[in-house]
Amino acid sequence: MQENAFGFAHLWASGDAMSHAVAILIVVMSVASWYLILAKAWDWWRVRRSARAVAGFWAASSVTEGIERLRAAGADSPYAQLAAQADACHHDCETVAGRLASRLDPAEQMERALRQQLSTTQAGMENGLTFLATTGATAPFVGLFGTVWGIYHALLAIGLSGQAALEKIAGPVGEALIMTAAGLAVALPAVFAYNAFARANRVILADLDGFAHDLHAFFTVGKPFAANSAQIHPMRARAAAEAA
Repeated sequence: MQENAFGFAHLWASGDAMSHAVAILIVVMSVASWYLILAKAWDWWRVRRSARAVAGFWAASSVTEGIERLRAAGADSPYAQLAAQADACHHDCETVAGRLASRLDPAEQMERALRQQLSTTQAGMENGLTFLATTGATAPFVGLFGTVWGIYHALLAIGLSGQAALEKIAGPVGEALIMTAAGLAVALPAVFAYNAFARANRVILADLDGFAHDLHAFFTVGKPFAANSAQIHPMRARAAAEAA
């Protein structure tokens, strides 16, 4: 049976160490990108499911019961982590002396604890996005490098044979075209996923930020910010007065 000059086995056999390294790099980038895409999609779905439990938190009869309801929707729910951090600070901030943090006002200590928890959550949500962005930006150039290398092999085969026979250049040219297509096939899903997850993270973080403000109001004055904004956030009240 005649060997197919355009088959993957022939293209792999006709390549050298450099073309093999480029192909392996593209495969590794593709596998890692799809792993991150599926993992981030799963994490986003769990966070959105846990967000629906926030109404149950405010309907609970105690903070402990509310936190348990949040954790029931997800053991690692960022909403449960925020509520647990606020509850821990509420019981600990005013009882432990001798620390720099204890010199702050209790409301400021609560705000500091919630801000730190939000920063930790944001850092966890952004894990992997840098790799997706890097893959989307560099994969086409990796494929382009493989294309250039394949064309070089094609020209070398023509020069050694002294004639531009199709069987001499079909393999290298096919290799070059496949490298270009592979680079684009890896880059496009990574770019789309990065944009989608970046937007999803902004929406989730905005929701978490609102929940953190509600927790701050509950544990400091027990009333919404709308009724006591000047007491909790004087800068916001001053800005609102100036705008009026």
